[in-house]
Amino acid sequence: MKWYRSFYLRIALGVVAFLAAMLVVQAVLFTWVVSQSGRTLPGQSPARLGMTVAIDLAQLLERDPQADLSRYVRDQYAQYDHPFFVMMADGRYITSGSRSFPEALIQMAKTRLERGFERPPRGEGPRPDRPDRPRGPRPPPWWDQPDRFADRFERDPSGARFIRPSPIIVRGQLAGVVVVPPQAPFVYLLTRFAPMLTAVAAAVLIVGAVLTSVMIFGPARRRLRLLEGAARRLGSGDLTVRAPAKGGDEIAAVASAFNAMADDLAARAEALNESDRTRRQLLADVSHELTTPVTAMRGYLETLTMSDLSLDEATRARYLTIIGDETARLERLIGDLLDLARLEGGGGTLRIEPTPIARLFERVTARHERECAAGGVVLETSVAPGAEQVIADPDKLEQALQNLAANALRFAPAGSTIRLRAFPSGDTVTLSVADEGPGIDEEHLPHIFDRFYKADASRTGMSAGSGLGLSIVRAIVERHGGRIAVTSRPGCTVFEITGLRSTDSN
Repeated sequence: MKWYRSFYLRIALGVVAFLAAMLVVQAVLFTWVVSQSGRTLPGQSPARLGMTVAIDLAQLLERDPQADLSRYVRDQYAQYDHPFFVMMADGRYITSGSRSFPEALIQMAKTRLERGFERPPRGEGPRPDRPDRPRGPRPPPWWDQPDRFADRFERDPSGARFIRPSPIIVRGQLAGVVVVPPQAPFVYLLTRFAPMLTAVAAAVLIVGAVLTSVMIFGPARRRLRLLEGAARRLGSGDLTVRAPAKGGDEIAAVASAFNAMADDLAARAEALNESDRTRRQLLADVSHELTTPVTAMRGYLETLTMSDLSLDEATRARYLTIIGDETARLERLIGDLLDLARLEGGGGTLRIEPTPIARLFERVTARHERECAAGGVVLETSVAPGAEQVIADPDKLEQALQNLAANALRFAPAGSTIRLRAFPSGDTVTLSVADEGPGIDEEHLPHIFDRFYKADASRTGMSAGSGLGLSIVRAIVERHGGRIAVTSRPGCTVFEITGLRSTDSN
């Protein structure tokens, strides 16, 4: 990535630009407030500044009438932030650093020079300007009593307020006036403060940029780097990587979302691996289950087709019976596989309707009546009040009960009892099939409903079925929204179907 495309750089430039703009605005506002308040002369007023300058210049001219006033004013008063100008009687116009004075103020100074300053008359008696008042002793000169003239304001014809000019008296003659505006001009102050404000702004920008980088962008950059590294590792296939999600800010939220995505991807990958293992195992199991009857059928058919082998009719008939049995076994296996595929894949439509449980039990009993008689096993049924009917597909539910009964009959010892029961469980109905066989070992119970899983050796050692019967039962029950579970101990194995809706719950 190009350095100038960096997100951090753009944010930093934006912060610095914003900080610089705020400093400029603050400097302009500060200068404007100072110019409006007139507080550019700490410790004295503009009028007292004018008096000080007038006395200083008068003393200078008394010592050296040919002195360079412009240079003197520039050297002596350059440090003052409040401007002023000097208007001499000979027409010289001297400023302390700014020539942006109002024209009305300059005209006022010229008028004062032309008119002169009224001086108190000498002697006793009435004053010409005020005949009603007797002439008294001559008052002392104004420079001996500056408090009488300090901070006196006058107004020009336009109404603008100004401070009374301070006269420069040299050897009793009016040599000029010093005029100090009440407020320093904004442009003048801005020019005076520009170097200082620029230095302060530069220092603040540098310190602010450093602090911003260290306190804001540094931690964020490190955390985003960790998040980037985690994303790269996840993209390379490491599903165990997680990003640090400490804190409650936006970066932590992104890290949490990343971790949730990583968890989901890991779960999906595990599910895909498990599905792949299941698929491979299913193919192996199906191949094995299909190969067994096909191999037997092929062997007997080859034997029957041998022309040099003489077989009696009884042997030939027995071979043909075995071939027929293996063919029927193959058909059942294929049918079970198709049923299981349709049920687990959601194919086919269930014919949901009120189904009497007693009728289902009767059909199961009739189906296994001869096998029970041959094995000396009793098949009992009972339906508790409140469990007479369920909302289900009667054919599919009967198929599940038939498979459970056949499984129980396969392992029930002679003289034992198989019990089919139905009883209510709240708003649902529970069906159970219990036998008195040797039971199922505990390590087999978690896998008893897996496809092609056979735990027959742990029970009776009898020949087993295809290993799909219980898988089909679970698929049928789950399609009805129920669950099936098994509990087993020696002498009692119980399969329970729970969660079937009762007609009373509607």
